[in-house]
Amino acid sequence: MASAKKRLSRVQRLACLGITGAICTTPTGAMEALTGLPLLDLLIQSEARSAAHCLWSLGCWSYLHPDQGHSSILMWLQKSDPIFSTGVAVMRLAFHLEPKYRVTMLTREEWARGAGTPPVIRGLVWFTDGSKMMEGTEAGVYGQPLGRRLSIPLGKHATVFQVEVYAILACVHETEIQGRPEKYVSICSDSQVALKALQAAKTTSPLIQQCQNALNDISLTGTLWG
Repeated sequence: MASAKKRLSRVQRLACLGITGAICTTPTGAMEALTGLPLLDLLIQSEARSAAHCLWSLGCWSYLHPDQGHSSILMWLQKSDPIFSTGVAVMRLAFHLEPKYRVTMLTREEWARGAGTPPVIRGLVWFTDGSKMMEGTEAGVYGQPLGRRLSIPLGKHATVFQVEVYAILACVHETEIQGRPEKYVSICSDSQVALKALQAAKTTSPLIQQCQNALNDISLTGTLWG
């Protein structure tokens, strides 16, 4: 392990010298701090642990020799913190080639033009928002014609992206619960990342796939705009 660290340090030093143009006697640590480069051995360990956790979550991890070699990475990780004994939001690549809904990206100018919502936003209109604070994450939903307001706490470990997607999913569920015959349903989100993920033809996120399927199901009874 020590010899591997030395070899990685030499490679890192060459990169630092090339980036900074420093003289050959400059300490490696000083150049790493200046360039913001992480230690290669720590970076490799981080990637190995991340890959091990993803493989375990997908059911592709072998427990043939759990305490030996690379297999010990997962055992060490799960013992270090109980949260690593839970799965991650990842799955095998899935394709979504024929969405029944439409995703439209409106500009700031289109929203500011005239009073009220843009003409493309019609029917049953929902507004969503996701936030992350010290207390945790929270998804907010507002149904304009219904006066329906929801605030959904999602704990401390969810990302803002997950919260934004979950808020859209909550709008779909609320629309189904209302059971109102609507020709058009519009869900307005300020997260371009979430909208582009729902528009994408492929995903490895179970939450995105669940949301895409829910949007398709509700689109069978009307026209859905995002």
